[in-house]
Amino acid sequence: MIKILSIDGGGIRGIIPAIVLAEIEKRTGRPVAGLFDLVAGTSTGGILAIGLTVARSPSTPPYSAAQLIELYEHQGAHMFSRPLFHRLAACGNLRRGKYATSGIEQILSDYFGEARLRDAVTDLLIPSYEIERSFPFFFRSAMARRRQDYDFLAREVARATSAAPTYFAPLKISADGSADHYTLIDGGVFANNPAACALVEARTTYPDARDFMIVSLGTGEFNRCLPYDQAKTWGAVRWAMPVLEVVFDGVSRTVDYQLRQLMPDALGRSQRYYRFQTPLDRLNQRLDNTSLRNITALKALAHNLVQRESAALDRLCNQLLTPVLDGHA
Repeated sequence: MIKILSIDGGGIRGIIPAIVLAEIEKRTGRPVAGLFDLVAGTSTGGILAIGLTVARSPSTPPYSAAQLIELYEHQGAHMFSRPLFHRLAACGNLRRGKYATSGIEQILSDYFGEARLRDAVTDLLIPSYEIERSFPFFFRSAMARRRQDYDFLAREVARATSAAPTYFAPLKISADGSADHYTLIDGGVFANNPAACALVEARTTYPDARDFMIVSLGTGEFNRCLPYDQAKTWGAVRWAMPVLEVVFDGVSRTVDYQLRQLMPDALGRSQRYYRFQTPLDRLNQRLDNTSLRNITALKALAHNLVQRESAALDRLCNQLLTPVLDGHA
């Protein structure tokens, strides 16, 4: 059985799957990279996926999930930073992305240094979207090990997959050893929940595999009401921020529905699809609310999720640690 981990996008709400992953590491006594054959992540989920599988240097292991919780707690405000000169130039987010890229790029450089995509200790799949030529772009560690022009710095991969439109500027990234380049934005515009993409990648990578298991982690479900009486008068400016949230949440829920149909539980077989997700309160749905109050609220939601799904987490951890024979645990 090929074991897949998938992590949704969701900005600062990435602290929710980070806490779930820390619990999995605690219950199994093993790092995430040693439990899965493929790890996929989009946007903030991509940053987590990279952190869990790519070490900053050859002499250090990848980050633990607990260390990545600290990334959100202590560095969230620096990721979403708006220096005065940027606020003035952006004209209220009308002329530029809401946030300067210097903050997030510095943090990603601090965390990943000169590590490259090929250095992942577990196969990685990170979605982004190329806007000059209009196609989905996937960073794949397996491909990076075969092709030098496809091997990018880990910090660049993290920056590309998290370049959410209206929040951050796109990233122009050069293909190593060639004159070609890609202009990339957040993979959440088409794969905010990358679990289905990861399943296709796993089937391609392991064509002889007899079965697959997916563990899909959400960053909270969008439940903001957009009343008709308000939305009917909105134009491009008023829709800019809400439409991104609707797209991200709609994509995530659609993929969850598809995988529940494709990978149902079967009598006598181990569970093949796990989805850990929590409803959001109205006040903590924003991708960029890095206030201490909101971080505390998101942590509480995550811990409640862990408690509520404790039995499912126990089943999952047992499966992750149990050898699979003939398709049965």
